[in-house]
Amino acid sequence: MKYNPHKYQSYATDFIIKKPIAAVFLEMGLGKSVISLTAIKSLLESETVCKVLVIAPLRVARDTWPMEITKWDHLKGIGYAVAVGTEAERKAAILRNEPVTIINRENVDWLINKSGLPFDFDMVVIDELSSFKSYGAKRFKALIKVRPFIKRIVGLTGTPSSNGLMDLWAEFRILDFGKRLGRYITRYRLSYFEPDKRNAQMVFSYKPLPGAEDAIYEKISDITISMKSVDYLDMPECIINEVPVFMNPSEQSVYDDFREDMVIKLKNEEIDAANAAVLSGKLLQMANGAVYDETGHAHLIHDRKLDALEDLIEGANGKPVLVAYWFKHDLVRIEQRLKEMKIPYAKLDSSSSIEKWNSGDIPVLLAHPASAGHGLNLQAGGSTLVWFGLTWSLELYQQMNARLWRQGQSETVVLHHIICRGSIDEDVMDALNRKEKTQSALIDAVKVNLRARK
Repeated sequence: MKYNPHKYQSYATDFIIKKPIAAVFLEMGLGKSVISLTAIKSLLESETVCKVLVIAPLRVARDTWPMEITKWDHLKGIGYAVAVGTEAERKAAILRNEPVTIINRENVDWLINKSGLPFDFDMVVIDELSSFKSYGAKRFKALIKVRPFIKRIVGLTGTPSSNGLMDLWAEFRILDFGKRLGRYITRYRLSYFEPDKRNAQMVFSYKPLPGAEDAIYEKISDITISMKSVDYLDMPECIINEVPVFMNPSEQSVYDDFREDMVIKLKNEEIDAANAAVLSGKLLQMANGAVYDETGHAHLIHDRKLDALEDLIEGANGKPVLVAYWFKHDLVRIEQRLKEMKIPYAKLDSSSSIEKWNSGDIPVLLAHPASAGHGLNLQAGGSTLVWFGLTWSLELYQQMNARLWRQGQSETVVLHHIICRGSIDEDVMDALNRKEKTQSALIDAVKVNLRARK
């Protein structure tokens, strides 16, 4: 296929070529893979770089990047290897010594610290820079270790600060050695934040100091560009719909008692929550309709969301439906209901399931946001997404939505959220909306203005 780049795509490619360090915040659907690969091809041809390592989520590394290289005419000459799978398969791929090696982010630590192979990549592209926001993670520490040997680095993401501005420190520490936001997280916190929620000396969260957001945006602006899909693409209409469900009085009583006492007894099994984090997870489970006990057995609370899901699928009148679930017992109960309805379905767990969905062969596709959140193109298979269970993660939430609401979608996208009233679901939706405002401010602050920069 011939590549006829939009102006914003050419601008972003040139930005990567000109900047040894580049943070490129491209919203979903803007084509960050082909933009980056076009820059990589130019840098390889000019011998500015010799070997490029692309780090991406597993499915994106295995499917999306190779597909992009073979899809576009101007990229077909790029030699590449995909280092996923068993250790033997990963080593064999790396030892092919291709100009571009693509690896999943879970194996970054293996590559650098355990493979025994030399790290001789002079350019690194991180697809989903936000996956390096945890400075305590092995992948972060491993990449920091070899960062001095990397001549050029690119961080790509559509969700740079999904949990607030604190995420940015680790992401930019990887990119610029801490030049802009500081080498140490403690200094970053002291400079731009103040304690928010705390208990005596224990600080649970921080909030930006007055003027801190603008100061942070200014610090990173010289190596950062940001683009929103709605500014550059003819995006399809997106309708966001909340579908309320209500527990009956006895079900609500079980939920309320557990929320207050952090312990309940169901069928002679005691279920408790040791801390607030566990309580949050258990309440989310109960809002969805079931809860695990200590042995991993799921106890049914209600079927309200399953009834709503059934109505939504029937209301789709044969149109394909993508369903986002969160807990394993959600999946089990959804599958059971679909079998009762005699509706064919599939789980998104392979390249084959992606192909069948995009070919229109799957009426209902069940997907976990952590598996389907990044880089997968599902827009050809349908335009309806049902959130059966919600997530606190703005990143996974936005990325999941973008599997359907993206360039190439020919129909109006409908995002249904099944919300259990009187439950933690309402708090999650509020939190996602608050986080989205912070992230939108960041993206707006560094948004590229093509006319101004010509």
